[in-house]
Amino acid sequence: MPNTKIMMLLRGQNLLGYRHYADDVVDKFVETAANNGVDVFRIFDACNDPRNLDRATKAAKKTGKHVQMAISYATTPYHTKEVYADLAKTYADFGADSICIKDMSGLLKPYEAYDLVKAIKAKCDLPVEIHSHATTGLSVATLLKAAEAGADVLDTAISAMAMGTSHSPTETVVEMLKGTEFDTELDIGALLEIAAYFRDIRKHYSSLESKFLGADTRILKSQVPGGMLSNLESQLKQQGASDKMDDVLKELVNVHKDVGYVPLVTPTSQIVGTQAVFNVLFGRYNNMTGEFCDLLTGKYGKLPAAPNADLVKKALEKNKMTEPLTCRPADKIEPEWDKMVEEAKKNGGNGSVEDVLTYAMFPKVATKFFETRANGPVDAEKSFAKKEEAPKAAASANGSYTVTVNGTAYNVTSNGSSITVNGTAYDVAFGAPSAAAPAAVATTVGGEDVKAPVAGTLLKHCFSNGAKVTKGQTIIIVESMKMELEIKAGAAGKIHFIAPTGSQVSNGQKVAEVQ
Repeated sequence: MPNTKIMMLLRGQNLLGYRHYADDVVDKFVETAANNGVDVFRIFDACNDPRNLDRATKAAKKTGKHVQMAISYATTPYHTKEVYADLAKTYADFGADSICIKDMSGLLKPYEAYDLVKAIKAKCDLPVEIHSHATTGLSVATLLKAAEAGADVLDTAISAMAMGTSHSPTETVVEMLKGTEFDTELDIGALLEIAAYFRDIRKHYSSLESKFLGADTRILKSQVPGGMLSNLESQLKQQGASDKMDDVLKELVNVHKDVGYVPLVTPTSQIVGTQAVFNVLFGRYNNMTGEFCDLLTGKYGKLPAAPNADLVKKALEKNKMTEPLTCRPADKIEPEWDKMVEEAKKNGGNGSVEDVLTYAMFPKVATKFFETRANGPVDAEKSFAKKEEAPKAAASANGSYTVTVNGTAYNVTSNGSSITVNGTAYDVAFGAPSAAAPAAVATTVGGEDVKAPVAGTLLKHCFSNGAKVTKGQTIIIVESMKMELEIKAGAAGKIHFIAPTGSQVSNGQKVAEVQ
């Protein structure tokens, strides 16, 4: 597509991750993205803190590419059209080439859009682009009023991929504006051909779709963006709590207020959403994630309003801080590019700048990717076909059947005392059916059980095996729902770990014992 510009969404100092990166990593990422074909950088910060956009914007301007700076839209007492217009003026002073109103939750109402575009246009003479999700059902009308107010670009999605938590259909908006002064002159026939093509493609991924495909007006209250809604659905399913969605959406309103009405967009949407899930599952703020504590203590930037003082005090204690950060958060981060280069090599990277950046953004995922890359790319068509065609194994110890694991089929034959897998025999013992649980790697007796409070990945043992611990000390860190959660010792004694680091643990699984 030589005539089509490629745009990427860049989270300012967060880049693609869930934390702030050092300035040298930001510079390298932006430079590499531009060299690899990115033409337009849409740069935003979840807190709308201009300090978090400064370095990424300078790096993008240096490449000579188009720099679009985005306003993360929210509807709270602390977010007004005057605040947003002033922010747009700040972005213009930064050197932005255009402004984007990023309405990730579909909260922007038609007449508010009209007033907001007018206010921004009065403050700065830059093109304005409207990015409004269809989640709440408002977006088509919102785009129309934005166009009438002078918006220059409207984000849409081809109809086969539109609506739900996506965007308004391109064809709908084209027809809506036809014959007006805003006529796009796009060929509706060509658009219908594109839609037909993607309708067929979409069928292959139906098993991965969120069930939120229509308008969800609960979002007008909870302000959950589209991506966050599907994430919450997946997270609750993982924890065996799919029936708790309404409770989580209600609790999210409280958490949002407690954390100073920060706009809910990645990464803050994930941080606030996960905390709301934990509050519902374990009681309000009995378990505060590390990222939530960082958000409360200024490590993500300045919050729009003052957060809950009691929670800030609790977060400061957990982070071993005396007061919240007031400076640009990245000013506290030492240069880390050289460190990332070494770590990427140790974990299987090939030494390229792309591999280093992949590791820097997604260290756990990158390590697994590096390990399996030698096997070549996965054929998505065959992978999905295998999942659809593979018969389900019979719930019996005897018989022959096919078991499919991660897309690979295994022929299994069992006679009650042994099984044969792809021709290789194994002696086994079959017991009565019971709830599945990951196998332990060590056994201990007669101590205080330490159980995983959530399903997730065991990231770290905080002590060596057999070390003495005191009650209340953090002994294990689990990653769940993309956030880190500490597991503390319930008694003093010697710690004996059962589940190894890197293992998948289930909710309630015994992971260690204190003797």
